[in-house]
Amino acid sequence: MDANIRKRTIIRREIDSQYLAEKRSYKVYLPTNHILTRPYPILYTQDGEQFLNFGRIATIANERVIKGELFPFIIAAVTVSRENRTEEYGTGRSRNAAYKSFFIEELLPAVENEFLTGERTLAGDSLGGTVSLDLTIDRPDLFPNVLSLSGAFYPDTMKNVLQQTSLDHLNIYMVVGRKETEVAVGTKKADFLLYNREMKQLLEEKGAKVEYTEQDGGHDWGFWQSQLPAALAYFYGVK
Repeated sequence: MDANIRKRTIIRREIDSQYLAEKRSYKVYLPTNHILTRPYPILYTQDGEQFLNFGRIATIANERVIKGELFPFIIAAVTVSRENRTEEYGTGRSRNAAYKSFFIEELLPAVENEFLTGERTLAGDSLGGTVSLDLTIDRPDLFPNVLSLSGAFYPDTMKNVLQQTSLDHLNIYMVVGRKETEVAVGTKKADFLLYNREMKQLLEEKGAKVEYTEQDGGHDWGFWQSQLPAALAYFYGVK
């Protein structure tokens, strides 16, 4: 196959965010043979650099689109602020509202004014899964789909879900590792396997469509990268 067809297209952009009071970059992966006048479904990833570098998501997507296993889609990979990650991604934390406003009011228009897009999916690992779920709760009209890799579903996030009357708009793919029973979080340990089992049950009770899987693995990108092909096939797979 022609090398030009196999070549990935990744474009870097930057936003001078009023909500975050800083510049925040993002990268956009365009599928092979991208057509400017055609809309494509779009996957927004939290921890964008990690999804690209450690998750190899653009490479995985490109290879499977070329093979005809996935329908073409766009990826918008949003750079994380490492020093503010917990405060931006954590439910109700000090910068959480500002980050969600940045995402909805600055990032989405910037991306979607430049590229024609269709249905949106949010993706995140650990706390990235948390903020993705919170975003779809806040704006179900914008975000019907979530891809969660070992979501950090702490009590505040559980409480947020409990307060919702219905989440029947939500289609969520959840994967968690069976070895994630004692994940180091600061000076403490957290049972992510239990958190995800409880969240699955709660989301189903609220009417969400939940695709849930437990696999052998830990709370790391080696595990998450191995799970991305199946997760992407759930949303974009050619039947």
